Order: sequence, then C-alpha cells, then structure tokens
Amino acid sequence: MSRVYNFSAGPAVLPEEVLKEAADEMLDYRGCGMSVMEMSHRSKVFEGIIQDAEADLRSILSIPQNYKVLFLQGGAHLQFAMIPMNLMKNKVADYIVTGQWAKKAYQEAQIFGKANKIASSEDKTFSYIPDCSDLPISPDADYVYICENNTIYGTKFKTLPNTKGKTLVSDVSSCFLSEPMDVTKYGLVYGGVQKNIGPAGVVIVIIREDLITEDTLPGTPTMLKYKTHADANSLYNTPPAYGIYICGKVFKWIQKFGGLEAMKKHNEEKAKILYDFLDESELFKGTVRKEDRSLMNVPFITGNEELDAKFVKESKAAGFENLKGHRSVGGMRASIYNAMPIEGVKALVEFMKKFEVENK
Repeated sequence: MSRVYNFSAGPAVLPEEVLKEAADEMLDYRGCGMSVMEMSHRSKVFEGIIQDAEADLRSILSIPQNYKVLFLQGGAHLQFAMIPMNLMKNKVADYIVTGQWAKKAYQEAQIFGKANKIASSEDKTFSYIPDCSDLPISPDADYVYICENNTIYGTKFKTLPNTKGKTLVSDVSSCFLSEPMDVTKYGLVYGGVQKNIGPAGVVIVIIREDLITEDTLPGTPTMLKYKTHADANSLYNTPPAYGIYICGKVFKWIQKFGGLEAMKKHNEEKAKILYDFLDESELFKGTVRKEDRSLMNVPFITGNEELDAKFVKESKAAGFENLKGHRSVGGMRASIYNAMPIEGVKALVEFMKKFEVENK
C-alpha cells in the first residue's frame, strides 16, 4: 500500500526520509548491535544521541546559553500543572484563553493559586486572537500564559502579548519549529513533539535558568521540579529514549532543509494554496479571522453537517486521512505541518474543487 496524505493534528505526519533512516537503524544502530529502543539511557551511545539532539535544537533556534533544554514526559497536559508548581511564587498568574488547551491550562492553574483570565476569544468560538497590546496584567503576576497556535481552532498569535515586563510562558506544541522564533522573548516555552517534531511521548521545555529553582510550591513532587531534570540533563529517570532519537533526526532534517527561514517559506506557500482556495470557494469556508490564521492548522466547513460528513468520508476513500474536525467543533481541519509535502496540499485542493462541482 502506498502512503496516504495524513492531515492529522497529532500524532502527525513525519518526514519520510526520517522514517526510512529509522527503519534502516531499527535492528542495529550504527554498528552497536542493538536498536535504540533496547539500549540503556545511561550508555555512551544514547548520551551521544541526546546531546546531539539538544545541540541541533539549540543551533536551529539560536537558544542562548542561559536557557536549559529539557526532554520530558507527560505531554503538554502535565505542563499545565508543572508550570504553576514551579513558577507561581506569588500564587498569581495571568492567562490569555484562545482555545481549548489554554482553557485547560487556566483551569489547572486554579488548583495552585489565583489564575486570572485577562483576555479570551471564547465569545466567538475562539475564531480570532484578542488584542493583547494593553492588557490588565496583574501587578503581582508570576507569569503571563498563552497557547501560541491553537490546533483545534486554527488561530495563531502573530504578535506576542505585551506582558508589561512579566515573564511570558508559551505552549507552542502545534507551531514548534515551523518558523523562526526569538527564544529570549519567553521565560519558558514548551511543546509536545507529536505534531511537528516526533512521535508522541516527548515534550520539550526551553526554560530560562533563573526560573529553575528549588523554591517550588509546597508538595511539588521531585519528578515535577524543573531543577530535577535540568540538573540531570534530562536523564534523571529513563527518558522517552526512542522519541528523543526521532526528534534528533527531525532536527537534522530541518537543518538540511535550510533551517527555520526556509521552513517558514515552505509553510507559507502551502497555507496560501489552501487559504486562497477557501477564499474563492462557494462551498467551503474558512472559520478563522484572516489576520489570525494559522500556517499549521486550517479548519473549514461547508455550512451543512451532512455535507461535511460526506466530504470526510469521500476524502478518506481518496487517500486523504484525518480531515475530520475536532469533536468539539466539527467540520473539517487540515493540519499541514512541516513534513506535509506541498503536493499533498495541492492534491487536497484539487479534490475539494471536484467535490464542490459534484455537490453544488
């Protein structure tokens, strides 16, 4: 069977050459006689793998020396708790709620202190990013939290909020490494890798060193302290070793591609093909305010639920997988992450044109 065009929001499409390389090394990693899946995380060989991965990520993002890179487990959901446990010294934090994941993070933070919702786009089903140029930032807030790209709703912060000097914390799960990013604008930035970087099971946290302290909220477990993992170079316990190995391969693939400037150009080109069609189509409509559109996740509808269901069914039969929208919003969604080739987007648009003619 040939490979399908996989538009899943995550776990998502990975570069084919990365998968082939991993397949070639599956039984014997570079002459060591075993798979990366089988080797000790304390071995010299694995130490090389994780150190290389970190060095490449630092190079791709120009991460300054005063930031630590951590390869952790528990996905973004665990970060919803880990962030307040480690950073909420005054027990106050401000949250900008632009989608389901920011909302979950905001709700979780309420367990640990006073979480303030200082802006939200829930009034219009999260279809836009609110103006964040002059927000009521709490004077004693420990940090301001955003989810930078909203996977479900297809919105993206094009301008970071004015945090008025407060530490910015950002969940970049679904836009990680899709374009250049100035790490110094954040105190902590993190993302689950299963959308743009690797297989499910790894979350990468990039955190400024002054935020890593022993001074966590009382009762914070050892495993949930950033310091524990920073001091042990992400090897405090057995890490998600195979996932980190694949992430390392994807970092090499990004470098070979030309880095994040080239990746951004590639992603803009893909997104333009799809958005241009949606803007011209009489049947399909994009659901996001134009200036807030994501390059990674493109939700759209026909306005008729039965027709939406028909489209999802027929697109699947034609080799386009995972175009059904998130269960909370319905409709369709095409996630066009880094590894989605431009041919995939062009083929999807051709299929949509055909469907439109047949179902007018």
